[in-house]
Amino acid sequence: MAEDQAVNSGPAVEPAVSSQGSALETKSATPPTSEVPVATPPRPEPPKIVTTPVPRKAKQDRPPNQDPGIWRMNRRNFLSAAGWLGFLTFIFASVVGALRYMFPRILFEPPTKFKAGFPEDYVIGDVNESYKDTQRVWIVREKEGFYALIAICTHLGCTPNWLPAENKFKCPCHGSGYYKNGINFEGPTPRPLERAYVGLADDGQLLIDKSIKFRYELDEWGKPGSYLKYTGV
Repeated sequence: MAEDQAVNSGPAVEPAVSSQGSALETKSATPPTSEVPVATPPRPEPPKIVTTPVPRKAKQDRPPNQDPGIWRMNRRNFLSAAGWLGFLTFIFASVVGALRYMFPRILFEPPTKFKAGFPEDYVIGDVNESYKDTQRVWIVREKEGFYALIAICTHLGCTPNWLPAENKFKCPCHGSGYYKNGINFEGPTPRPLERAYVGLADDGQLLIDKSIKFRYELDEWGKPGSYLKYTGV
């Protein structure tokens, strides 16, 4: 009985070994599987941008090839140039005004006092017009002396003319007339001519001062300086 069990138990173990071996054989017989690479899809090409060419301007409207562009006169450049011009003009005027303010406003006039030569250079009875244009003064020589008439019409300030043929002063503006001594007798003038101071300087020349005036209607023609007594040659 024991031998039969031993014999029977021996074959019973053998299939387990064979099944394990077959499992090993099956495992070793199966080749290892390799990884298959995945294909990458191609990238799409970027779309091509088609630019429409800008039409060229006509030749007369195009700037020259060497034009830098800043002097190209269009509306924007014109307004910019006008703005800068106005700004610079304002600055220049402000500077000139500031400089002008630093200097006083002085009216330069010719001197009112001048020398009119020596008495013997004048002819008795003559009206000398040598200083009419430069000083607006007539110098009249009489037998007893000299007097100086201011050549300004007492009507509206015109310069009368001496008319030797008519022995009078005549204003060409409105027809005022004066005698040789300066008394008015015709026209719209309201009063006689004014006399200026006349005297002798230190060197013997006649000295005329227009800043000192004598008016006939104020009875000033008899005052000293309104008439120079001179009986020389």
